[in-house]
Amino acid sequence: MDNASHGAEVPGWTVSEARLASVFDTAVDGIVVINERFQVLAFNKACEGIFGYTASELLGKNVSAIMPDDYARAHDAYVQRYLDTGEKRIIGIGREVRGRHKDGTEFPVELSVGDASTPAGRQFIGILRDLRPRRSVEERLAQAQAQLVHMTRISAMDEMGAAIAHELNQPLTAILLYLQSVSRKAQGNDSIDPIILSIIGKAVKEAERAGEIIQRMRQLVEKKEPEREQIDVAEFLEGCINLVALGTNERRDFFVCQTEPSLPPLSADPVQIRQIMINLLRNAREAAANSEVKQVAVSASSDGGFIEIRVSDSGPGVPEEVAGDLFKAFSGQKRKGLGLGLAISRSIAQNHGGDLMLGAPEEGKGATFVLRLPATA
Repeated sequence: MDNASHGAEVPGWTVSEARLASVFDTAVDGIVVINERFQVLAFNKACEGIFGYTASELLGKNVSAIMPDDYARAHDAYVQRYLDTGEKRIIGIGREVRGRHKDGTEFPVELSVGDASTPAGRQFIGILRDLRPRRSVEERLAQAQAQLVHMTRISAMDEMGAAIAHELNQPLTAILLYLQSVSRKAQGNDSIDPIILSIIGKAVKEAERAGEIIQRMRQLVEKKEPEREQIDVAEFLEGCINLVALGTNERRDFFVCQTEPSLPPLSADPVQIRQIMINLLRNAREAAANSEVKQVAVSASSDGGFIEIRVSDSGPGVPEEVAGDLFKAFSGQKRKGLGLGLAISRSIAQNHGGDLMLGAPEEGKGATFVLRLPATA
């Protein structure tokens, strides 16, 4: 094997030697042979693929060329200690080590080493398996498992959300009825301070608003068959913004909503379209959160038989390398969530006869998403 880098026939070779050379070069794993002076005697084709060197580049060279610097510094001493003492540290024992590609990249390899006494002296045979494909599969599997666990939590929260919304709706309805009763009684009593009447009126309005929010939450989490309704676009968008801004102080300054006058209504499933809008608004809010100017702009206009809803933010925009995969499932760049939001949102829009797309970038502005849905004829 020390007469050639690969398994080509050489004059004087026996049949067994030719067969061994054939196996050597067709092996899936990398095989490298070195002598007592650590020089490479053979380097098969699998090794060439793993390390990026051709056999001719390494024959006669120190095997440390395919090792990281820290391994290379210690390697010769390890081999010499084995030759002097017979103490085995890696020979006969498979273990994971690091290799170094020709381009300097370090990567994990599984290494098994054997030794043999030959007429030309002691030789060492290393069998190497590139662990990068296995690591890649393991990482994808771990991600898939984490996503599955997260999805089960989402499912549990979905059921809890519906139950909580249902339970809150009952006492909230009772509070609203009590306030309305007190308001009616108070309005017929001239001795009650008008300020108190005003406060009671405001309390009634807030209770009604809370009831509307609970109702929207129930609609969002309940599992129902799609039902198309006539949707007033301006009122619908305001409701979506109010739901996203729930629990924050952002409503007045953060969100700006402009709708074209006299827009025709949409014929769509309000629950599903609300899901799209909430996803777009939340993404936009997160994108603009760290910007100097924090703003999310929502607009709606008619365009050739379609209603076009645009959601723009003042964030950094979408990087070019990410834009191509933006609507693919599990491709999200955020640490939170599954990366399913935009994929599902586009699917919903297309099922309604429309589409969801990333708008053309505008200089000095963040991302703009465009939701197009057919207008009611």
